[in-house]
Amino acid sequence: MNKFFPIFLFVFSLSVYAAEYDIDPAHSSVSFKIKHLSISTVMGRFDKFSGTVDLDPNNLKAIKTSAAIEMASVDTDDTKRDDHLRSPDFFDAAKFPQMTFVSKEAKENSKNKLAITGDLTLHGVTRPVVLDAEFSGAVKDPWGGERAAFTAFTTINRKDFGMTFNKMLDTGGLMVGDEVRIEIAIEAVKKK
Repeated sequence: MNKFFPIFLFVFSLSVYAAEYDIDPAHSSVSFKIKHLSISTVMGRFDKFSGTVDLDPNNLKAIKTSAAIEMASVDTDDTKRDDHLRSPDFFDAAKFPQMTFVSKEAKENSKNKLAITGDLTLHGVTRPVVLDAEFSGAVKDPWGGERAAFTAFTTINRKDFGMTFNKMLDTGGLMVGDEVRIEIAIEAVKKK
């Protein structure tokens, strides 16, 4: 009987630390950057998103996360451009209302830095992507809850997701770049 006690303690200790957290949209952000006219960068964000993070701060490579971003919530501070992004030329938000990410595995590269591999579904296309993430820490908040925070980024090629709209410029460049940098800052609240 005693030989099983250490195994029991190990399994019990894992369950004590692993917990599910809900992404707090009021303290989180999902933003993007893309080249415009080959010379400048346009930045935007998505204002509506949700998700969960299964996290053990002592075993970061066991992280599991999923998120859904509402494509109609795109905001680049320009109504005309936002409407164009929602159109079939880009997101086709009426037909594909959400972008989703579901993690598959994580590798800890160094202390608190992770490579999280998962499936990104955008514009009806699912492709694997790697998020370069950093765990910022976990704390007790003033309201008796627990919070954890991450930052992450990845770069995708929009054409890989079927978004091919573009216009050739007289100077030979393209109106819209192909590579999109997605940046994420997450604060999540531990479920009670």
